[in-house]
Amino acid sequence: MKNRLIAFVLAAAGAFSVHAQAPQAPEIAARSFLLLDMTANKVLTERDANAPNDPASLTKLMTAYVVFGALRDKRLTLDQTLTVSTRAWDERKGDPSLMFIDTTMTPKVDELLRGMIIQSGNDASVALAEGVAGTVEQFVAMMNRQAKAWGLKNTEFKNVTGMTEPGHRSSARDLSVIGSNLIRDFPEFYAYYSQRDFTFNKIRQDNRNLLLRRDPSVDGMKTGYTEAAGYCLVASAQREFPNGKRRLLSVVMGTASKEARASESQKLLNWGYSAFDAVRLFDNGQAISTVPVWKGAAAQAKLGAAGPVFVAVPRGEGAKLQTKVERTDPLVAPLSKGQRVGTLKVTTTAGVAVAEVPLVVQEEVPMAGIFGRAWDAIRLWIK
Repeated sequence: MKNRLIAFVLAAAGAFSVHAQAPQAPEIAARSFLLLDMTANKVLTERDANAPNDPASLTKLMTAYVVFGALRDKRLTLDQTLTVSTRAWDERKGDPSLMFIDTTMTPKVDELLRGMIIQSGNDASVALAEGVAGTVEQFVAMMNRQAKAWGLKNTEFKNVTGMTEPGHRSSARDLSVIGSNLIRDFPEFYAYYSQRDFTFNKIRQDNRNLLLRRDPSVDGMKTGYTEAAGYCLVASAQREFPNGKRRLLSVVMGTASKEARASESQKLLNWGYSAFDAVRLFDNGQAISTVPVWKGAAAQAKLGAAGPVFVAVPRGEGAKLQTKVERTDPLVAPLSKGQRVGTLKVTTTAGVAVAEVPLVVQEEVPMAGIFGRAWDAIRLWIK
């Protein structure tokens, strides 16, 4: 449900992100870009974010997501060693993005993950794919099934490395969904993306994400480059504010150089933090509304969000927010915990939409006994 919610919010956020009152975004020298406030689940600015492009090594975000899923499901372990196939070794032909493994080696999954994430090794990506799925083709099918499950309409994978291939594509918006889900679903593995360098087989390589050395709040994610894609970067930062931590994620595609992808990403992140406030409306587990229940063992049900509710608003606009609960009426038991029964709508005093948050039942309400149900049935009929 969480992943569907993330995809829904990102798809809908475009309707809320651009208004007359919104701060003016900076000029970004990129083919397409998007800035997501992950804390508030809101896109702050974008340009051509749905345009399908060559994603280059940003592809490896999805490769990593599928591998992390295999680790979570105990189909793979970090200490497990994998053989290096001729196909993985062949990735070294004409390509500089390598971990430099060969067919005589049996690297651990942990080493291959560092080789893929930090060194952007295409050879490591193929070895991991074969270790999870048996063949690269079967692994690519898993990647595409996950993309479809998230509703990514502008993404199709043909390989696990990001090498240019007809039909291999993604978009800034779709990559923001992949990156944000990876951070949320696998926090225990996200630390790989903050490592600045990795040495394997006595070959030391730096992480190509220049922001890891320039901005202490940046803790990931992934670079990419091919001639067709240009220089690309998905970057994520988390900064402390009085009301808690706030995470932003930027995607820039098709910049002119390594320096440009870093500087344009930094520009987006700094603007997002300075131009918008993240306002905490409700804490995790806090009841937003208490409503009557018919034919239930309890007379009332508490409604809330699936987690804490933050909204992103132009700086200084937080005191001008209004909330409205829209719900199913009447609510008739039984009601299960987590069942969606309404929506919290957040607007400015001028009526400009800021966010819509699903409201769910916080505690199960079982059906009442036969006499309670009969009495409420009479009351509902009279009503």
